Amino acid sequence: EIASCLVGSEMCIRDSRPGADWISIEQALSSAKQAGFTQIHKIEADDAGYWEGEGTKQDNRLYEFRVDGKSGKVIREQLDN
Repeated sequence: EIASCLVGSEMCIRDSRPGADWISIEQALSSAKQAGFTQIHKIEADDAGYWEGEGTKQDNRLYEFRVDGKSGKVIREQLDN
């Protein structure tokens, strides 16, 4: 597993070996932003075939989200309790 955290930032990327035919992590981040996420705090590859992350939207509430590893579509988002 590769972990990369930006100094002075709350964002952390953990790369758990995404599939060879997956979209890039940059594309997954772009999809999340297009879905309304204003800040991404964490994103990592999940063995089940998706990028999984946490981020906030304009309401400043923390959400968990999943981006399909192949299509790049946000397939789940829910408030993180």
